[in-house]
Amino acid sequence: MALKLHVFGAGIKLNSSPASFAPSYHDARTPNFKDQKLLKSSLRTSLVCQCSLVDEQQQQQQQQKQQISFTQQENELINALIGIQGRGKSATPQQLNDVEIAVKVLEGLEGVPGPTNSDLIEGRWQLMFTTRPGTASPIQRTFVGVDFFSVFQEVYLRTNDRRVSNIVRFSDAIGELKVEAAASIENGKRILFRFDRAAFAFKFLPFKVPYPVPFRLLGDEAKGWLDTTYLSPSGNLRISRGNKGTTFVLQKKTEPRQRLLTAISAGKGVSEQPLQAIDEFITSNQKITKDELELVDGEWQMIWSSQAETDSWIENAANGLMGKQIVRNAQLKFVVDIFLGLRFSMIGTLVKSGSNKYDVTMNDAAIIGGPFGYPFDMETKITLELLYSDEKIRISRGYNRIVFVHIRTDGSRK
Repeated sequence: MALKLHVFGAGIKLNSSPASFAPSYHDARTPNFKDQKLLKSSLRTSLVCQCSLVDEQQQQQQQQKQQISFTQQENELINALIGIQGRGKSATPQQLNDVEIAVKVLEGLEGVPGPTNSDLIEGRWQLMFTTRPGTASPIQRTFVGVDFFSVFQEVYLRTNDRRVSNIVRFSDAIGELKVEAAASIENGKRILFRFDRAAFAFKFLPFKVPYPVPFRLLGDEAKGWLDTTYLSPSGNLRISRGNKGTTFVLQKKTEPRQRLLTAISAGKGVSEQPLQAIDEFITSNQKITKDELELVDGEWQMIWSSQAETDSWIENAANGLMGKQIVRNAQLKFVVDIFLGLRFSMIGTLVKSGSNKYDVTMNDAAIIGGPFGYPFDMETKITLELLYSDEKIRISRGYNRIVFVHIRTDGSRK
């Protein structure tokens, strides 16, 4: 017996011999009623099992298709973006240099030719990074550098009403600001635009609130152009340069570390949102690798912890609840800027005590101002457990089982 069933357009061939459903016949032609029920039941069970298997295979294939694909050069740029706060506003010189090098490499490669003529440029793009010259627009200066907000750009050039829109989403509960521009294609790389309308869409109001900018009176100030200097063949990454000298890096899909940092930025305080995102991230990575984790040398800025700071800044500093960690040569150093050029420094030793654990003893503390230091007699012992670690991000559990997220601020280790 050979049965063929089409499920969602996929041909599924089920092979079985007559003996697979061998009924007990009264004669060679007519099965009895019980045997017919047995045959139907067996056939139904077989089909369900086979279809379940195919459905599972289809789901796995769909998940594989949905996995984000970046080339090696694109990953260099994405890795350079990891840890940069304020979409570039708070980037260190080393971070800016890493991004600039990665951008120039991609711009020198052949991405999608004539990107403005490609369907891949269509849709909503999330702004991941931008340079911020003094000539940037008021919207850029006001909103782009705030990590709590999500910033998007929509590009629609295949309609009768061509549009490029900049969107600032404050939160799912509050709403967004959308600034729209009429667009036209000048050539395969450049989009011309003119801002003509904008409005706030608040969730708690049944109507939109106009953004108070008289675009018609701005003349040439409302006009501009946008060059796409690189569009990835996958359609997931775009680099653009604007008429005011601004460079933009945008993505349609973000990779897991980027989504984790976005969740932390959106829920900056001690809340369930970052904790849930951290749990999901760690769980997904545990399925991929069981390798032993190691502390990576470098400068690491603490960006989130599962406990709020206490009233004592020195207690916060000593327990790693604020400031920066510097890991080098089996030593750990806490550095916290206090005020007026003063900083708190505390140095200790690291001893590995398990596959992913370190015993830390911090016992060399001082307040430093310029070349002078005032020593403190204090000691802190911590068991540091690594939950996740790579060249750019570290998730650990430390003092009082507090979960910490640190990002690397001194560039990638070569």
